[in-house]
Amino acid sequence: MKHALRVTVLATATALLVPLSAITADAAPAPIGPDGGAAGAAWTATEDGQQQYPNVFIEWDVPITMSDGTVLKGNVYHPADASGRPIDTPTPTVLNMTPYTKLVSNVADSAFAIPGLGDALVNVFRNINLSGTPISGFGELLNAAGNGELRNFSVDRQLIKSGYTQVVVDVRGTGFSQGEWDMLRQREQQDTVETIDWTSKQGWSNGRIGMNGLSYSAINQVQAAEKNPPALKTIFPIVPGSDLIDDVLAPGGGFGFNFIPLWLSAINGMKWLPDLASIAQGKFDFKWLQDRADDPFTYLDVFMSAYTSTDMNTLDPRAKAMLDDLSSERQAWLGDPSRINIPTFVTGGWHDLFTYSESKIYNEISVPAGQKQLLMGNTYHVTSGSEAGHPGLPPRLDVLQRAWFDKWLKGIDNGVDKYGPVTLRQQGGGWITQGGFGESAPSEEAARYRRMYLSSQRSGTANSLYDGSLTGDANGDTDRISVSMGLTTLCSNDAAQGSAGILSIIDGCALDSRVAEINGLTFTSAPVAEATTVSGPIAVHLNTVQDAADAYWTVTVNDVAPDGKSTVLTSGQLMASMRRIDEANSSRSDSGDYTDPRAFTSLDKSEPTVPGEATTLDIALSGTEALLQPGHRLRVDVFAGNFPKGLPILPMLLDTGLKPQHVQLDPNRPSFVNIPVRGNTGW
Repeated sequence: MKHALRVTVLATATALLVPLSAITADAAPAPIGPDGGAAGAAWTATEDGQQQYPNVFIEWDVPITMSDGTVLKGNVYHPADASGRPIDTPTPTVLNMTPYTKLVSNVADSAFAIPGLGDALVNVFRNINLSGTPISGFGELLNAAGNGELRNFSVDRQLIKSGYTQVVVDVRGTGFSQGEWDMLRQREQQDTVETIDWTSKQGWSNGRIGMNGLSYSAINQVQAAEKNPPALKTIFPIVPGSDLIDDVLAPGGGFGFNFIPLWLSAINGMKWLPDLASIAQGKFDFKWLQDRADDPFTYLDVFMSAYTSTDMNTLDPRAKAMLDDLSSERQAWLGDPSRINIPTFVTGGWHDLFTYSESKIYNEISVPAGQKQLLMGNTYHVTSGSEAGHPGLPPRLDVLQRAWFDKWLKGIDNGVDKYGPVTLRQQGGGWITQGGFGESAPSEEAARYRRMYLSSQRSGTANSLYDGSLTGDANGDTDRISVSMGLTTLCSNDAAQGSAGILSIIDGCALDSRVAEINGLTFTSAPVAEATTVSGPIAVHLNTVQDAADAYWTVTVNDVAPDGKSTVLTSGQLMASMRRIDEANSSRSDSGDYTDPRAFTSLDKSEPTVPGEATTLDIALSGTEALLQPGHRLRVDVFAGNFPKGLPILPMLLDTGLKPQHVQLDPNRPSFVNIPVRGNTGW
């Protein structure tokens, strides 16, 4: 209570515009461990306690005019006094730019506005425990909603009542905003910078702006921070992406088949919801209607072209642009987090849609550790924060967000900058904190890369299409092992990941690869002698032979338990024709082997394979943190295709001929996984 009281007093002082330099209270206790110890408890007490202001006042559909005349609409949530009147004191402001319509945000917020009901629902969601049941994934979905995801997606009334103004704006072409949806491209990025400037100049703002939100809104924050608008002081992105092509639009060159069409359909459907209040008042915006008529189904026509055009000559130019690394469209979706110079707290998950980017964003941000933070859970896109709020677990996402904004927008010395700076859920283990991850890990924490070679020797551990082994030493195997496209990956962790985690509710598929492996090649190591850490990005080097001009390869790295359960730790995929590596953006271990072989996945650099000839592929897998318990094994799975997570566009799919693909074992061109491990493996 002592720490919570000190934080509340400081918050009050800052809200009354005490200069940041004048705050001289004793420093908060340093956070200890993943839950933050006494500091973490104080952050929770601050978020959950009684706030400075009792009410929230909402300004609906405030017009914000962009430089080209397009009018965006935003809801402004003000702290209010007991009578419901907004306070006169300018406050720090938190901006959320959303394509999901602020109407949805308001519906989600409405439950929190009902006294007692919102808190009751959140507490129920937080404390549901379905672990050990066939629907544990559904329990994690509810846990995430109760642990801050809902408040971050919509608005956090506790945050507003503590002396912040929250602004939620429909991005151009969505919700009640005019214009055509620009989907995270240049014009939308400019709109965000202009909205930050507009917000900072309003009488209710003290000019210090933060940004929040998850998924699309998180990407929007990262893009805005890269442009360094002077009023933007900090961001708190939950599940953001940066390399949107490799993350989700066309991973490895194959379009994101099960996520993209449903997502595009949802946003294009919601953007047609009219402003009923304006209709009732006789103030309907006919420019809004004309903009919708001019662009009724943004990018859905591109998706349809990708799967109806039989050759590249008839393909929609915008689909080609996604697969052209020189196009302005592609460049707009490729971020550069090294340009970010403000405090940033990145939250992600090992099976998130954007997991490839999340740790890379943290590593590239150009501020010191502490001013940047990384929190990675063993979660999917919709379950971020599901493991939080209990002893030994990280604080809830709304708690961390509040502490982060209090530090960087109000100047409160609450110790959050000393948290982590990297807080990770080890797959197969518990939560840990450390000084970095992957390339940023201190030398005493860094794992050592080593090769594990694919072998045709039977391991006797898998009921797969082919049950091979992983050997610690090079072997002389010369077998050709074949695999064909199939549908067993419908029941896989990648299918769950590609659905944003919705299919993770089906535990048998998301948590166990044995069904998917029926039509896959498995290569399994001997059991580890002692607990072994896997930490960092992973690369698989394959010597392949194609029977056609192209092929789509998918690989996963798994933890295999003594009972045979095979759990995916990370995965990657690559079209064989798009194998050319961008050396400038790739990394290698001390041995010279790739750790992150970033392919161009670009049509102008594509190289069709020659049927019957050996082709070397280097496939990047997202970074991960895992603990192989004694007796567990490491496994590499190899598949021909990855439906439904990824599916080549029709012209490229036709180039594969749906023919078998082959791993050619050759001691002169070995196939191996370059794996970062720490501990006594016994290999």
